[in-house]
Amino acid sequence: MQPRSLETRLQLMEAALRLFSQRGYQATSVAEICSAAGASKGAFYHHFPTKQAIFLALMEAWLADLDRSFQQAYQDSADIPTALLQMSRIAGQVFRAADVNLAILLEFWVQAQRDPELWQAAIAPYHRYQQYFAGLIRSGIQGGAFRSVHPDTAARLLVATALGLLMQGLFDPQGADWPAEIESSVRLLVEGFACPAA
Repeated sequence: MQPRSLETRLQLMEAALRLFSQRGYQATSVAEICSAAGASKGAFYHHFPTKQAIFLALMEAWLADLDRSFQQAYQDSADIPTALLQMSRIAGQVFRAADVNLAILLEFWVQAQRDPELWQAAIAPYHRYQQYFAGLIRSGIQGGAFRSVHPDTAARLLVATALGLLMQGLFDPQGADWPAEIESSVRLLVEGFACPAA
């Protein structure tokens, strides 16, 4: 991609994120995104075939940052339990920095339920994280850190806990220190997975 074309794409994404945050996903039009980015509709459709496509690009960029942070936490940790606890801290930091993104994501999921193809794209990261954490749990079992729990069930529990707390934070932002709640809850789960002390 040429530098000018890449710059236009980034400007469109920044404008879309700003408008989705201010007005909501459904209320924002492609024309408004183009106007805010100083780009033509032709430029928009060159990069994104639909408004849904620019949302998915934003979600992928956001999740790519999260993936890099999780990978770094894994590399920097001495064992799987420590890695999972570090990842819970990262999730909490993401929550502090991205509560607007989470509200947009919730609105988009509601819209995507009406479109099976779009729903598959929207739900794919959820399945990917379940598989990722199941792999970590398996490694923890093989390494002797965790007792013989069902890795897929344990992974679903981890993901459900994080998502549930993120949703509670959206509905009741002042109800608790939600990043701290994520870390404390994951710690309880990790302790529950742990092999009993000999």
